[in-house]
Amino acid sequence: MRQPSGTKVLPIRDRIYLDHAATTPLRPEARAAMEEGFRIWANPSSPHAEGRKAKAALENARERVKRALGWDGEVIFTSGASEALAIGLQRAKVDRRIVSAVEHDAVFRAAPDAEVAPIGEDGEIAPDKLAATLSGEVRALVAIQHINSETGTNLLPYRENRVLESVRNAGALSLSDCSQSAGKHDLPEVDMAIVSAHKLGGPVGIGALLVREFGLLNPTGGHERGYRSGTENMPAALGFAAALEAGGIDSWSTTIEQRFDFKNALYNAGEVISPGSIASHIFAVAHESLSAQALLIRLDAMGFAVSAGSACSSGTLKKSRVLDAFGVDDETASRTIRVSTGWNTTPDELDAFTEAWRSLA
Repeated sequence: MRQPSGTKVLPIRDRIYLDHAATTPLRPEARAAMEEGFRIWANPSSPHAEGRKAKAALENARERVKRALGWDGEVIFTSGASEALAIGLQRAKVDRRIVSAVEHDAVFRAAPDAEVAPIGEDGEIAPDKLAATLSGEVRALVAIQHINSETGTNLLPYRENRVLESVRNAGALSLSDCSQSAGKHDLPEVDMAIVSAHKLGGPVGIGALLVREFGLLNPTGGHERGYRSGTENMPAALGFAAALEAGGIDSWSTTIEQRFDFKNALYNAGEVISPGSIASHIFAVAHESLSAQALLIRLDAMGFAVSAGSACSSGTLKKSRVLDAFGVDDETASRTIRVSTGWNTTPDELDAFTEAWRSLA
């Protein structure tokens, strides 16, 4: 890729990574736990001593994940959030599926025929409208993500009790994609929650479907109590648990005040897209004049890793479906990038990006 004239390209070791919503670096605790898992590796389903030892380690990791997340239901280990979504959306014992308009693409791939619930100007689903939508005899599953991966919008904030109450009163099931909130914030009180390890400092290739009780799902046979096929990835499960136990967002190298000060500083050369209440670790930022593609090229050359929307769609030139659903106009959306922080982001790195952002004004 040709770099802008006069721009110094920094070596990898000097670069600043601000794309944690895509993948966050592996925590040292998770790496150590995985190494231990590799040392005792055997198939957890095998009946011999080695298999039983691996099974015990797997179940230990399962209980630790439940405890760390404050979840008193069941945990089904998966290959990641996409598989967890597919299991939850496709195997739930319901006849109707409703998803919010700003869900991750994986939700729409798993439930292509789902009804779409619009998002209001406040960045939330209106409880009264949802209740009216759910009236009827057919049991439904409602999927509303916790924190949006492109804007950081909290879709289940202080009004979540009203939203989820509407779902419960209608006898419907609730599912929340918590990929961007698990390990950082308390989980919402839903029937099913989606968790991805590599978004919180665990390894790539493992996630979980948290389900209140197995009876909500149709089993298919195989592993994980008959709800998922494939040999369990025990070393990754240990890394998953260790990453959660390493600490939540309160243990990060930056404070919530520093992250929101960073957000406010970005207004100096544009604006932060804030549909409703937003979290402190994901920001959608629109530059005053440069396109998103130009920003990605320039910032990458300056040593900063950021993205335009979710990692699954940032390589396209089409307008973000999420920004469109939030009511962001086409011109502003074309100048919008995503900046996301993680457990090892430092205050100095935020200051460095702020200075770079101002230099592009």
